[in-house]
Amino acid sequence: MTVILIVSLVFLIGLGLGIAVFWFFFKKTAKGKNPVKKTAAAESLTFRWKYIMLPIIILALSIIVALIFYPQLTDEVAYRFNPDGSAKSWLSREMITLLMLAPQLLITLTAGAITWAITKLALSSGQMEAISPGKIILLMGNMVALLQIVLGFVMLDIFSYNIYESHLMPIWLFALIVMLAGGIVLVIFFIQAIKRSHKSR
Repeated sequence: MTVILIVSLVFLIGLGLGIAVFWFFFKKTAKGKNPVKKTAAAESLTFRWKYIMLPIIILALSIIVALIFYPQLTDEVAYRFNPDGSAKSWLSREMITLLMLAPQLLITLTAGAITWAITKLALSSGQMEAISPGKIILLMGNMVALLQIVLGFVMLDIFSYNIYESHLMPIWLFALIVMLAGGIVLVIFFIQAIKRSHKSR
């Protein structure tokens, strides 16, 4: 569980840095332009459900997984484990299900709130030419799904251990794979954004 908290913290810091980079590029390209004059793209930039499609899908899948496995769980569910994989701490099945689904819902709502706020900010500040705000919002809104994937795997692993007495794979390894995949996506996105920025000068 400590590994998950550390990975979650690293992910949230990375997301915060991504927002800071977005803000920097946004302010830099908007500076010196007439804020009153907006392009058609800026005027059409509104909140779209596709901006948070992955968080919604993962939330729905997590609820489905919980509904499938919940009746098979015993009253007491192991949720923390020793290095050898044996059970260390126990909670009621209701509480563990709630603790696994509540963060998923909060992350989805947060992604929705962030993307909605950014679309409002983009409309009030004008359109960037070097980087499409729609693509940035799409990336940012869906990147939080990485944390949800890890949390969903933790829930699935807990259910697997309590029903079948076996772990799927080490959680730290799964979290590392997911975060590396997300990091690769971010690097590709920012390389493309920098190339577009240089071409537009």
